[in-house]
Amino acid sequence: MEKAIRSAACAALLGTAAIAAHAQQAGDNVVTLGWFHVMPRDSSTPMTTYVTPQPIDTPLRLPSAFTSSGTGLSTTNADTVGLIFSHFLTDHIALTTVAGVPPTFQLKGRGAIVPPGPAGALGTENLDDPANEPIVKSVRQWSPAMMLQYYFNSATARFRPFVGVGVSYNFFTDIQLNPNFVSSTQNNLGSVLAAGAAKPGITSVSAKASPSWAPVFNAGASYAITKHWGVSASITYIPLKTRSTVYVRAADGTLLGTTQTQLTADPLITYLAVSYTF
Repeated sequence: MEKAIRSAACAALLGTAAIAAHAQQAGDNVVTLGWFHVMPRDSSTPMTTYVTPQPIDTPLRLPSAFTSSGTGLSTTNADTVGLIFSHFLTDHIALTTVAGVPPTFQLKGRGAIVPPGPAGALGTENLDDPANEPIVKSVRQWSPAMMLQYYFNSATARFRPFVGVGVSYNFFTDIQLNPNFVSSTQNNLGSVLAAGAAKPGITSVSAKASPSWAPVFNAGASYAITKHWGVSASITYIPLKTRSTVYVRAADGTLLGTTQTQLTADPLITYLAVSYTF
C-alpha cells in the first residue's frame, strides 16, 4: 500500500512537472479571449469655430475664427470582447497582436458656442441643454495594436508576470450625432453661418474624429492551469489624442464652417481572459 501511494505521488508530481514544462516557451503561440473595460481619463481644449470666408459684408460681422471658452468634450467608459495573439520569440519575449470587437462610446459636450458680436444673440449653441446630451450618441473606436512583451520567471513557471510596450493605430467610425443636437445647430450656429454666407436653406451637420498613432504600455500576469489552458489579467495605458470636428454645410453643400476641439482620452484598459497555448 505504501509503495502504491508513493507511486501515485510520483506520478502526480511528474504530471505537474509536465504541465509546468509546457508553460510559455520559445516557439509557443498563445491565444487569449476575454473582456476589455475601457476607462478614459479625458480632457479637451475649448472649441474653436472656423468660419469660411464670407463673400459679402453683413451686419453679423463674423470673424474668421473664434474660441468659446468653457466648452469641451468628455467621453464615457466602454466594455467589449478582446482577442490577443502572442508568439514567443524566446522563453521570455513575445510578439503580441491585440484585436477584438471595437467598443462604442458616447461623447458629451459642455458650455456654449457663442459667436462674437451681433451674431451671438442669434447663433448661440448651448451644449449643456439636456436635450443635446450626449451630442454623439455612438462612435466606434478601432485600436489594433502590436507589442513586445517581456515575461518574468522561467518558461516552466505557472505564474508569469509580464510588461509590454508597443504601438496602436486609432481611428473612429459610425459616428451618430444626437438628432436634437443637429437640429439645435441648424437653428442656431448653422443659421448664422448661412446668413453670413448669403446661403439660404437648411444647413446640414456632420462630424468626424481624426486618426492617430499612439504608444501602448502594458503590464499583467498569466497563470498556467494545464498544459494548454490558463488565465491572464492585464492593464494597458494609451496616451491617446484625437481632433473632433463638426462640419456645418449650406443647403447646396458649401462648407460654412467647422468647430474643432482636441480630445485627450488617455484610457486605462483592464483585461481579464482565458488563454490557450499551442
